[in-house]
Amino acid sequence: MLVVSDEVQAAVAGGRPVVALESTIIAHGLPRPRNLRVARELEELVREEGAVPATIAVLDGCPHVGLDKTQLERVANEEGIRKLGHRDLALAVAAGASGATTVSATALLAARAGVRVFATGGLGGVHREWTATQDESADLRLLARTRVTVVCAGVKSILDVAATLQRLETLGVAVAGYGTDRFPGFYLTDSGHPVDWTLRTPEEVAAVMRAQDSLGGPESALLVANPVPESEQLDPALHARVLAEALEACAERGITGQAVTPFLLDQLVRRTDGASLSANLAAVRGNVRLAGRIAAARAAR
Repeated sequence: MLVVSDEVQAAVAGGRPVVALESTIIAHGLPRPRNLRVARELEELVREEGAVPATIAVLDGCPHVGLDKTQLERVANEEGIRKLGHRDLALAVAAGASGATTVSATALLAARAGVRVFATGGLGGVHREWTATQDESADLRLLARTRVTVVCAGVKSILDVAATLQRLETLGVAVAGYGTDRFPGFYLTDSGHPVDWTLRTPEEVAAVMRAQDSLGGPESALLVANPVPESEQLDPALHARVLAEALEACAERGITGQAVTPFLLDQLVRRTDGASLSANLAAVRGNVRLAGRIAAARAAR
């Protein structure tokens, strides 16, 4: 049922570095035709680091790990491409549907294909006012039971970052800052919260991955929190002002539940004149490069 491209399959079998990439940013995160240009750019960044890119999506009910040129164009351009979390995969397969994979679905399919390193932008997490809404991303529980190394820029800053870090601790998901003792805030270099562990080189990350395997503990993920450079982050004062106003607008309009996140993200893009999108892409590019180096360091051992 799982189709792994010949290139990815050969690299995994040969112990060569591979980096998984999600497809939601292609289908739902960027406007056309920029989305396809970015998709190709991210794959090229992986190759520049000596690794094989494995963009993941579901096409006509078939999960694919590694897309060819035509398949990548289809994800970027086809109308009706769904957004699939890991809970949706069986439904999409049975229905013959096509969809772009979120963090949880990408991590699951990557692990099934033997791909250990995964690069993304920011994770989902615990939403604000969780005590009232019980709204928490499916990413967290999936990562608690999936052995994959996720290079990310923290969690989206519109979330409850402190509660998300506490939830990751409760679930037993390892978190380390890359070159920092602060947890990044997706658009922001520093979310305002510390991390307990700092890793400074791809080789150190690879050593943690080997230690995970040697210890034989729960099949949980390693999160490598890689901050966007300060020079490319969204201006913190602008971020704080726009987010506060957007949250106020949510309350005034009665926007609740799953509608909150897309509304807040849309407001950030619109009311920062696209600066939030630029920071997002800067974070993704940095994460993809680092993931390639980590995969290469692991393969070298």
